[in-house]
Amino acid sequence: MMMRTITCGLFLTLIIAASAQSQQVNYEIGTVGFYNLENLFDTLDTPDKRDHEFTPEGRNRWNSEKYLFKLDQLSKVIKDIGTSIHPAGLAVLAVSEVENRDVLEDLVAHPELKDRNYQIVFEEGPDRRGIDVGLLYNPQFFEVESWKSYRLSMADTSFRTRDQLLVTGKLSGERIHMIVAHWPSRSGGQKRSEPKRIAAAELGRHIVDSLMTAEDDAAILYLGDLNDDPVNKSLTRVMKATGDRSFARGDRLFNPMEDLYQKGIGSLAWRDTWNLFDQILLSPGLMEEKQGKWTYHTARVYNKPYLLQTSGSYKGYPLRTFAGGAWTKGYSDHFPVYVILKRPIDPLLIDQE
Repeated sequence: MMMRTITCGLFLTLIIAASAQSQQVNYEIGTVGFYNLENLFDTLDTPDKRDHEFTPEGRNRWNSEKYLFKLDQLSKVIKDIGTSIHPAGLAVLAVSEVENRDVLEDLVAHPELKDRNYQIVFEEGPDRRGIDVGLLYNPQFFEVESWKSYRLSMADTSFRTRDQLLVTGKLSGERIHMIVAHWPSRSGGQKRSEPKRIAAAELGRHIVDSLMTAEDDAAILYLGDLNDDPVNKSLTRVMKATGDRSFARGDRLFNPMEDLYQKGIGSLAWRDTWNLFDQILLSPGLMEEKQGKWTYHTARVYNKPYLLQTSGSYKGYPLRTFAGGAWTKGYSDHFPVYVILKRPIDPLLIDQE
């Protein structure tokens, strides 16, 4: 019998395959996630940003008490994600809907997260609401080499949306590229707004193609709230993402979220329908197992019961910060998502009778 196991620093073990021949393979684990933090604003009214509703005088009566409580809630979730797989939690967390670097500094300094020493990559973008993407990383596992923001230019120059953030670094010594995105919303309806997401997908595909051209077998993760489901044209045609792992070759990306979506698993709910807008795409360079190289293992939506609304018309939905204009003391209107990467350590052959 062939037994392959995955191990981390505390010798967590998962059996993932078996056959007639006996062989044990140990794996190192890496976890990378994405979380839409749902309007993580400070309490200040910043010029040129539509953030007045998140001020003490605004519609949400956003004050220090609510802001600090939201940090409490988010830090609890971030601390918990992936700890059943690796005791240190996520090595890297991409985030969206953050107003500025200061709110991320407050988040990583929270007592729940402080010991992880998360560092920040953030660039201010042009979005009119003032929400941007960023990257948090544990320097024990990830070392940043460089980063660059890519701006989406549209024929309609009055339209301004989030930049796409490319961060290149080493995940436990192996070079990897992570692109963080938050595509334009479905405001005005899915069909009417789709061209904006198509344009965002074209920009994302351009970044991916540039990396693939420059580097053989480039290890790339494309993470974000894409405001489209895995089966929408922006993903299948423009990003060239497939849910069939066997087809993730050449320039085709693998989208593990497609299988979850087909099973009815979502990361947000709207009008009694689940969507899986929060996605992580992987390049072919992360699909073929090689000695000393990171490989995709599995993807998950972090949807623990404590993150759910437990009563009312939104029962079963993600417990968000505000609902119907009322402060609901929740977490986010999105569930986090994450992928587990594995890297084989020298195999150990086991003789069996």
